[in-house]
Amino acid sequence: MMTELNVWHNVDGYFMDKLLPENSYLNAALQANKAAGIPEIDVSPTQGKLLYLLAKMKRAVNILEIGTLGGYSSICLAQALSKEGKVVTLEINEEYASVARQNIRNAGFEEKIEVIVGNALDTLPYLKRNGQLFDFIFIDADKPNNPEYLKWALKLANSGAIIMADNVVRNGAVTDVDSVDERVKGVQQFLDLLKEEPRIEATAIQTVGVKGYDGFVLAIVN
Repeated sequence: MMTELNVWHNVDGYFMDKLLPENSYLNAALQANKAAGIPEIDVSPTQGKLLYLLAKMKRAVNILEIGTLGGYSSICLAQALSKEGKVVTLEINEEYASVARQNIRNAGFEEKIEVIVGNALDTLPYLKRNGQLFDFIFIDADKPNNPEYLKWALKLANSGAIIMADNVVRNGAVTDVDSVDERVKGVQQFLDLLKEEPRIEATAIQTVGVKGYDGFVLAIVN
């Protein structure tokens, strides 16, 4: 019997076959992450290609990623960079960061991607003090802190910067105003901030695919 999940997987596979050329180092990164016991919560290949395309359309020079995991999405973003561009990616887990660095070296992006280990809420002020500003910011870390990440994203964003945040649907739980799940509450507060923030125009897109049912926020800083 064909279930919805089967259909979503099959359609993602079809799109990947038609639109995503074979990428040996991205595939190798996923295999290395799995071997290292890193949770398989990377963006899907089609979502990774979307990150790449958005960053390329933006002609982003400086990219900030909050939440490295094993470096899969970091590599997707780095592929969109111009010669002088750079990705700064933040990861709290030293073991994950070590695997990510190896994946990044294997992909040939060691000079393009800087992995910074530590609590992002400690690292983000450091970036601000250093005067670093970004054209593209991808938020994909612990959801309870999404509101704080958005506040920092605004402080670190160039005019016209794109902000993208993943995993905002929570299998539909985002609409549950009585939820006690801190991840859901973090996303809800994040969306409330977006609603009230005059400097941002945003939308949210629901998605299905190999990662199940979820979605992302896409915003631009005016």
